[in-house]
Amino acid sequence: MNYNGIRLLAGTANPTLAKSIAEYLDKPLCQAHVDRFPDGEIDVKIQEDIRGKDVFILQPTCPPVNESLMELLVLIDCCKRSSVGRITPVMPYFGYARKDRKDEGRVPITAKLVADMLTVAGVDRVLTMDLHAPQIQGFFDVPVDHLYAKPIFKEYFASFDSDTTVVVAPDAGGIKMARAYASMLHMHFAIVDKRRMGPEQTVSEHLIGDVEGMDVILVDDMISTAGTITDAARMVKTRGAQKVYICATHGLFCGSALERIQNSAAEKVVVTDSVKPLADYPDMIDTLSVAPLLADAIQRIHISESVSSLFIE
Repeated sequence: MNYNGIRLLAGTANPTLAKSIAEYLDKPLCQAHVDRFPDGEIDVKIQEDIRGKDVFILQPTCPPVNESLMELLVLIDCCKRSSVGRITPVMPYFGYARKDRKDEGRVPITAKLVADMLTVAGVDRVLTMDLHAPQIQGFFDVPVDHLYAKPIFKEYFASFDSDTTVVVAPDAGGIKMARAYASMLHMHFAIVDKRRMGPEQTVSEHLIGDVEGMDVILVDDMISTAGTITDAARMVKTRGAQKVYICATHGLFCGSALERIQNSAAEKVVVTDSVKPLADYPDMIDTLSVAPLLADAIQRIHISESVSSLFIE
């Protein structure tokens, strides 16, 4: 279907990333008023004609998660009532993804709830990156384009010696992701066996694989409180690893995460700007931009070209 041009509409969740995407696409951000009423309700007004346009709403649902999510829903409704041609939220970080199934009694499946909210609000498709659980794509009744940050991290770690570096999954849930990175970088692969003791406490108990005398890259989709990843870093270090690097797509860094990281065995922590960076990162944290990848995907979606071909090596 041919739309009457493309428009980029930015929420307030990650304005720097939105500006970077607009620069890569060489298109201005849509003129819009996104603010709050005195009581905290979200006030939105789009200040230009977007009728029939292919609109991409740039808004990760990162902390504050509820604010970001509600703002996205209001922006979607505003576009829908402005008679746009197509609505695609660009959500490099998809919040509420931890609960993707009922793993015990009397708990919600929040990933499905958010998918339903977006669909009912009026989205036509969704663009996201490194979902906490890839099966969340199946919760939507609209197409989902699921990107991976692998190409960005591949450039960062390209200079590492593949014979002396091991990619390690910090828990069983990260095995598939870590194995993909190991294959991409032609490196060895290992797994940390983790037991969760509570919402913010984990214990690493066993290591499957050999890291002695090797450099280690710990790979995960997100760093929240940093408990899992720093505990895994401690374990591989005690098993004889040389330098330890942590690599994660979404750097949330909640609570005492930064303090944990600074006191950990890691040499470097590498994340992307999929969520709005905190004001002051320690020097050991490097941030890579996902703007070029997202911009390329947006352009491909707009002209109906393959998105998956971005990841064909």
